[in-house]
Amino acid sequence: MWRGLLLRSSTCLLQVGAPRFLLQGCLTSPFLRLLPKRLLHRPFPIPWGTGYFLTHTGTRGYKKDTKSTLEFPVTPVTVTDIKQYLRSKEIPFHDGYSCLHIPSIFVDLSTRKEVFSLFIDKTTGQFLCKDTLVEGSWEDLQDCLEVMQKDEEESLNPNVLLGYPESVEEQEERERELREVQRIWSTSVPLTDLPEDEAQLIKTMFQITKISNATLKKFGVRLFKPTKSLVFPWFGGPDSSLKGVKLLSAQRTETDKVTYNEATVPKSNSYYNLFGLPLVGRLDSEVVVTGHEFDTMAVSQATGLPSVALPRGVSCLPPILLPYLEQFKRVTLWLGGDIRSWEASKSFSRKLGIRRCSLVRPGEYRPCAVEALARGKNLSNIIKASIPAAHKSIVSFKQLREDVYGELVNTDQVAGVKWTRFSELNRILKGHRKGELTVFTGPTGSGKTTFISELALDLCMQGVNTLWGSFEINNVRLAKIMLTQFAMQRLEENLEQYDFWADKFEELPLYFMTFHGQQNIKTVLDTMQHAVYLYDINHVVIDNLQFMMGQEHLSVDKFAVQDHIIGVFRKFATNSSCHVTLIIHPRKEEDDRELQTASIFGSAKASQEADNVLILQEKKLVTCPGRRSLQVTKNRFDGDVGIFPLDFIKSSLTFSTPIKGKHKLRKVNTKPENEGEDEVTAAASKKEEVKKDKVEKVKGNTKTPRTVKSPANGNGAIQK
Repeated sequence: MWRGLLLRSSTCLLQVGAPRFLLQGCLTSPFLRLLPKRLLHRPFPIPWGTGYFLTHTGTRGYKKDTKSTLEFPVTPVTVTDIKQYLRSKEIPFHDGYSCLHIPSIFVDLSTRKEVFSLFIDKTTGQFLCKDTLVEGSWEDLQDCLEVMQKDEEESLNPNVLLGYPESVEEQEERERELREVQRIWSTSVPLTDLPEDEAQLIKTMFQITKISNATLKKFGVRLFKPTKSLVFPWFGGPDSSLKGVKLLSAQRTETDKVTYNEATVPKSNSYYNLFGLPLVGRLDSEVVVTGHEFDTMAVSQATGLPSVALPRGVSCLPPILLPYLEQFKRVTLWLGGDIRSWEASKSFSRKLGIRRCSLVRPGEYRPCAVEALARGKNLSNIIKASIPAAHKSIVSFKQLREDVYGELVNTDQVAGVKWTRFSELNRILKGHRKGELTVFTGPTGSGKTTFISELALDLCMQGVNTLWGSFEINNVRLAKIMLTQFAMQRLEENLEQYDFWADKFEELPLYFMTFHGQQNIKTVLDTMQHAVYLYDINHVVIDNLQFMMGQEHLSVDKFAVQDHIIGVFRKFATNSSCHVTLIIHPRKEEDDRELQTASIFGSAKASQEADNVLILQEKKLVTCPGRRSLQVTKNRFDGDVGIFPLDFIKSSLTFSTPIKGKHKLRKVNTKPENEGEDEVTAAASKKEEVKKDKVEKVKGNTKTPRTVKSPANGNGAIQK
């Protein structure tokens, strides 16, 4: 597409994992004649990081860079701008819930039939034609309309919007995926064709004994025998062809709990299947959106209502799917039975249009749909009891009562996502929660970026969609650090394993802003909002605040500028239900003094607005491992604070909690030996004097200084 071939100057994000365009090919020479001059004169950029060759003994071949640029316009388009432009071109439009609908310009006028099948996203301006699957940016659509008006054309060939010509490797990979999809689908067996006892065994293994064979057949579910996986098909496009598959396998844990493992072909970042959509009629006005294919089948079987499942569950609602949900006047979000699904429901309702959405509140009597079906509950009544997503500015406790009860019942889930590498942090903070602001500081050179990268990586590996804004070090270096932490080893010493770990790292929901150095806060905030909308970002890391302050406010008090930026991030975290981790350098302190909350650079605004304050302490005058520790000085969730030691493992660039009593910190001796012996003798004589004073009960005006063990240092550090 033009958005790929003719990039405008833009602020970009980098994603680990390259998305595919829906339509690819080459520009035809007749169409080049029709291109506006401003298009022809655009510079043809070479994207950053398009490739490299590794000059090393035993070099490996070129492999496509796993990072791809994702556009974000410098001046975001508004829905008002879009409407004004369409009116100026005399194009009729319908104001939908999340999109504007216009007649498709890629369909012949004789077959158009007053159907508004081209959808323009109100937030980003991206468009999609459902009839031809042509999609592109708002600028692309403007260019097409200008060409039509200039040459008095009634429609355009859908092949005019194309992306980069595929490389040989890309073409081979796409063909391989298509062959793999066809192989899996052709060798899988419909469950209705299995012997009754075998089919019942499979249903028992997946805990779907209440879902009938007729429902499984209706949705086209099959069994892939080599891996004993259920196969869910993705049919799409004008011809309803097979575009992909999802394989689901089940495994029982030691506690007799069933866990599911998913795999998709193509990869998850290119898998846009609304499971159940082909069964939805054009006149249906109500739909139930679920987070899993089992739930969709349960709703359909028990209520007869149209139901679709999101391709990535509660983790993301890709905006490219919004046009397919525009026809419904009522959307019920029933994404699961836990707190995470409830938070996702509230987030997704803002994308879908809050006025038409209702939410099924999770609880003991309202589990996920397939579990409710297994318990014999009335799914129709649960859906009817769903609450409107829209809310007024003032509420009473009656409206909050269920929310309060839900937090009391699900205390562990309310606490947030737990870290797997930092159990001590779980003990203090209880977890990572959406909508909070964390301020993190530490001495220069103590490893702030390295520690936070591992902290964020831990969460990202658990499915927390993460956006990194590294203004101090470039993205290549940051990605190298995170990849080393991910692999837990130095890959420069094991280059033959690089592709293995890079492929796994590529699957993480991890994105990078391409900013570096000083940036304007508005530009950064617009990029963050764009990423939250497109990729449902749950965690944003900003490294660091000082680089964002810039030099454009030289005439303004720098503390006032910093307070403004912190207030902006606080508001963003709350309104977007997104956790923001903000790294701030501390004020200059003496090497032998520990940092305090008051050591954070600037005014008290940072610590006041923050929900959590974390300090990476470093004893510079101490040798041996364990000289670093992490201190939590503020925890708004439940008030617990504390400190625990950290060991830095250089081979993997990771931090770990040392075994208690394993390390004893030693004070660095900076004095000559004789001077140390004299001090020991002096200390002994002073001790005798104190003892004598106590026996005689003589009160003195001053006390002899003693060496004591600091209660703040659980690792046995000695301070004077």
